[in-house]
Amino acid sequence: MARQLTFDLGLTPALGRADFLPAPANAAALAMVDRPQDWPQGRLLLVGPEASGKSHIASFWAGEHGARVVRGGALRVDAADALAPEAGALVIDDADRVAHAAGAEQALFHLWNLSAARGTLLLMAARAAPRDWGLVLPDLASRMASVAVARLGAPDEALLGAVLVKLLADRQLTPGPGVVEALVRHMDRDLALARRLVAEIDRTALAEGRGVTRPLALDALARLTGAGGEASDPVANGS
Repeated sequence: MARQLTFDLGLTPALGRADFLPAPANAAALAMVDRPQDWPQGRLLLVGPEASGKSHIASFWAGEHGARVVRGGALRVDAADALAPEAGALVIDDADRVAHAAGAEQALFHLWNLSAARGTLLLMAARAAPRDWGLVLPDLASRMASVAVARLGAPDEALLGAVLVKLLADRQLTPGPGVVEALVRHMDRDLALARRLVAEIDRTALAEGRGVTRPLALDALARLTGAGGEASDPVANGS
């Protein structure tokens, strides 16, 4: 079968609160995020692995609190003053990237102090705890070591399945019978892998002009991980 030329159109996922998938893995962290009045000194760090939902939570929280969202690696000292509104809110996503961008650590340190002086709620999101960021500014490292942390846990099978359904829907893909269940059986509970997998399924289905079937989905998983595949799926083989 001739393959069609495909294009990555940069699809934007749905990031509203209604689009977030609550689960035991994220319940405690979400509860903390939703009670900013309980954040020590009005600051909270949301920590979780890639694709765990940090940016999604940060996005809808920012919308609800009128907060600007900035990336850690994009922080600059000369722009910091304008980011912390009086009695307002600010979100810093990928906060761990400050350690790898010129001037970003100094900017975050400045924002830390400004948020206290102006009563600005400061929500940060990162893939790891501050001790693992590689910070070189001692004053910032000592302050980040004291920040309250909300952690997103590893997903269970139910959450992984729900995330796959959402990612497929974001790309306007309708999976055939048993597709999601087969993927959940065969793949690691890794939400970053789920994101890459759905992108691969989308590319394959478009290139080959096929629907999203179990064999197509499991073959996509096998290409990404070296595991799975139609031959190893008892349901796909009628077992």
